[in-house]
Amino acid sequence: MRLTALAVVLIATLAQRLGAQTTRLTAAHTAPMLAGIDAASAHYADVARRIWRFAEVGYQEVQSSALLQSELKAAGFSVKSGVAGEPTAFVAEFGSGKPVIALLGEFDALPGLSQDSVPVRRPLQANGAGHGCGHHLFGTGSLASAIALKQWMQANGVKGTLRMIGTPAEEGGSGKVFMVRDGVFDDVDAVIVWHPGSSNFVDGSSSLANISGKFRFHGVAAHASSSPERGRSALDAVEIMDVMTNFLREHVPPETRIHYVITRGGAAPNVVPDDAEVYYYVRHPDVAVVKQVWRRVEDAARGASIGTGTTYDVSLVGATYALLPNETLGRVQQRALESVGGFTLTAGERDFALKLQQSEGFSAVPLEATAHVRPLTPGGAAQTSTDVGDVSWVVPTVQLYVATWVPGTVAHTWQATAAGGTSIGVKGMLVAAKAMALAAAELFASPSLVAAAKSELAAKRGVGFRYETVLADRKPPLDYRVGATP
Repeated sequence: MRLTALAVVLIATLAQRLGAQTTRLTAAHTAPMLAGIDAASAHYADVARRIWRFAEVGYQEVQSSALLQSELKAAGFSVKSGVAGEPTAFVAEFGSGKPVIALLGEFDALPGLSQDSVPVRRPLQANGAGHGCGHHLFGTGSLASAIALKQWMQANGVKGTLRMIGTPAEEGGSGKVFMVRDGVFDDVDAVIVWHPGSSNFVDGSSSLANISGKFRFHGVAAHASSSPERGRSALDAVEIMDVMTNFLREHVPPETRIHYVITRGGAAPNVVPDDAEVYYYVRHPDVAVVKQVWRRVEDAARGASIGTGTTYDVSLVGATYALLPNETLGRVQQRALESVGGFTLTAGERDFALKLQQSEGFSAVPLEATAHVRPLTPGGAAQTSTDVGDVSWVVPTVQLYVATWVPGTVAHTWQATAAGGTSIGVKGMLVAAKAMALAAAELFASPSLVAAAKSELAAKRGVGFRYETVLADRKPPLDYRVGATP
């Protein structure tokens, strides 16, 4: 959504006026909170490493979720599990009253990215899952931040409610969307979230809205040589659908992204496949365009079905809004991140990083990037999608990225899995935990900032906004990763 110039000025003015009422925390006031994170760093490194080894995919993160919940319970949080119909989702809470500040934690892995923590390709398990997006660090870093914040609130008599919300299946399962739909965020005043990356910055950009789903075609099996005329190939239908959508790329807005993977294609060449499936994603900065393109993809499935004499059904898996950045919270988080700063690599870590940068497909970036914090630059859109987007349309939300990978690493790669299993990942995770804790502490101390963030969100959404998801009343697709071919 684009705001008028006048609206932007009004939002900025309001934020400045309310910001003037802010109670800025001193370094001495928050130093014990940060020291607590450092003191427990070895423990948090162990928690992250255990989740890294679990490498559980979306909605199957039973051990990972249980570990995080047990840590929070031991730290004195009340924990409610299985929220929004998702067995591995949870809400941990401390305190009472307003404001309600929530930290988010993810913990799902990606199929096919199993990798040892070495700078050469070495899967720990053939075709196994791996944390190629760093969510083992994500969940653990948020855990460390939440525990430090709780201790700080207790020590200083800070009023308000602190929550850590465990959100499963970010990787295509839209876990947070179902949580938003079912009211998990209804009373939350601000959300702070982070994500592993290869540099340190507060995200001032938007993202891509997304719809994903599985098209399953049903045909008639037959002997592919002796009686092919009796068969109706479900795989033919998948392939014809894919051809049509590939031609469609020429006739969609240039920011559109369409990608797919055939998840089921038959068992033997001499048997006409009577069952085949293809899994599609459609993305664009505007959710309305995503819906339009998705309808055309569905038309391609319909045409392929008619042309091959097969039938089909489609099952939506996920759908997300584009991220709606909040500049008020962005400035709070930027101050916190700059206060914490980045980190430097040891000689051993540099050696690992330089070797990893020599791997195929890697674009090397100076290793000093881990020590620097980039300035806050509002605007633009990342070429990724996240279910944090839906959260950001109902609650003021800020997201920061912290270097947990070797500079130049691309997400969803074995290189990300490898670095995330080393001390490099842990160092970045601790930076994130501290930066989130400082930002949340400032919000607890300054209700005016929370009010300014909420006013900004209301202005950006516009009058009459009502959150809706195309997933409607569907249940979370708890089996969307079960049996998937990496």
